[in-house]
Amino acid sequence: MPASKPKKSELETVEPIGDRVLIRKDEDKKQTKSGIHLPDKIEIPTITGRVVAISALVENDTDYPIRQYDKVLFNPKQAIPVDFEGDNRLFVVPIEDVVAVFRKEA
Repeated sequence: MPASKPKKSELETVEPIGDRVLIRKDEDKKQTKSGIHLPDKIEIPTITGRVVAISALVENDTDYPIRQYDKVLFNPKQAIPVDFEGDNRLFVVPIEDVVAVFRKEA
């Protein structure tokens, strides 16, 4: 029997390419701002999330002041879901669909 090589544990990552970023969408809301609890079948679509990864093209473009871990508001219409972690909250989003970045003043 040939000796088998020990398997290296490889870490799989998702790297967006082109004019895109990878965003982890925030949890869908289960309660309205006024405190009304919503049934499980009804969800208010949340279009905010955190930037997980940025393509090299976007990172090097000074027109886009977006950094990893920024909280952003995005239009989910063109977002492509990434079935990577099983929770279906990762999306590859075209940079033009990121409409705002949340910043805290120091």
